[in-house]
This record gives sequence, C-alpha cells and structure tokens, in this order.
Amino acid sequence: MPELKNYRIFISHAWQYDDDYKRMENLLKAASFFEYSNHSVPRHDPLKGGSDTELEEQLRNQVSGTNAVLILAGMYVNYSKWIQKEIDIAKAMDKPIIGIVPWGSTRIPVQVQSVAKEMVGWNTSSVVSAIRKWAK
Repeated sequence: MPELKNYRIFISHAWQYDDDYKRMENLLKAASFFEYSNHSVPRHDPLKGGSDTELEEQLRNQVSGTNAVLILAGMYVNYSKWIQKEIDIAKAMDKPIIGIVPWGSTRIPVQVQSVAKEMVGWNTSSVVSAIRKWAK
C-alpha cells in the first residue's frame, strides 16, 4: 500500500467553543486512510503570550506550514477578532480555507462563506474529501 500524504491542518475555532474543536480533531483522527498533523492553537496549548502583534506573528508561524485551514463556521465567528485574523492570515498566505458548517446551523457567517474554497457539512467524508481536494 502506498504511503499516505500527511496533511498539515490548522483548525480555526473559538476557545469558548472548545468542544467543537475537540469533535473536529476526533473526526480527523478517526478518518480511514487519512493522516494529518495538527498546527492549531487549542485552549490546552496556547501561544506563549505577548502583545497582540506578537500573538499575530505567532499565528502566522502556525499557519505558514499548513496545507489548509479549516474554519469552524459557527455564528460566533462574527464576534471573534482572532478567528478573523486567522482568516486574514490564511488569505494573505494563499492557504485554502475550508468552511465547516456546524450541525443544525441555518446561518453561516458571510466572512467564512466569502473566502472558503468550499463549505462542507460536519461529517468525516465531506471534510476529508475537501482537504484532499484543496490542500496544497
């Protein structure tokens, strides 16, 4: 069997919705015939602090080595300056952005829809397929 590509992924999320992040991480871990490295900044492993400028530079470093950026597209995105910064960083670096529509959501933030290469439902096959399609 040929070796699987290891996709380097950044999962953008709001820390106050940490359960969503953990569910997405578990979804990717459980995917068959799929390897990935997680470049995210989860609540349990935050950046090392500093000013907003220093934090933004650290985010750039996290995103720079990735193949794709996943945005968990709950309406809380509208109120998170850091998720918007992550979107802006990904766009500036020409990283493909994949929007993940949360279960039961009928409204998706425009700022995610307008930059996403693809919006997918919250299920393993859709997410993995989009990563394989768009990841550089």
